[in-house]
Amino acid sequence: MKSMVWLVLAALAFGAHASEEDSTPCDNVETDQQNYDCALFSRTTAERELNAAFSDLLDRIKEQYAGQDAKISEVSKRLNAAETLWKQLRDADCKVETFDEKPGKTFDAALNTCLAQRSDDRSEYLQSLGLQNSD
Repeated sequence: MKSMVWLVLAALAFGAHASEEDSTPCDNVETDQQNYDCALFSRTTAERELNAAFSDLLDRIKEQYAGQDAKISEVSKRLNAAETLWKQLRDADCKVETFDEKPGKTFDAALNTCLAQRSDDRSEYLQSLGLQNSD
């Protein structure tokens, strides 16, 4: 039953990924192996998008504070520290969520799904950040 719940969550949370690709491991998921493959694909995709969102934010900071190297350095330092702490929290939260899962592919799929969902949420947050210039 739990693997079915994770399957439904993965399908709901990552439907957008499927539309970006012609074919993904998340198409027509019917078996535990396919669920595992889909969850891994979703995690990989979400983490790639997270890294891109973080990089884009750093680029926006450089543009916003062009010529103000001290501000760029300070904000970048704070963002890197926040990202490190957020990843620790994400990983800890997902370990709590998957506590009752037995080791194996079902656990891995559940963990990958959780990490992907959290990473997708963080990407959206990073994309929404608008730093205010306070000269």
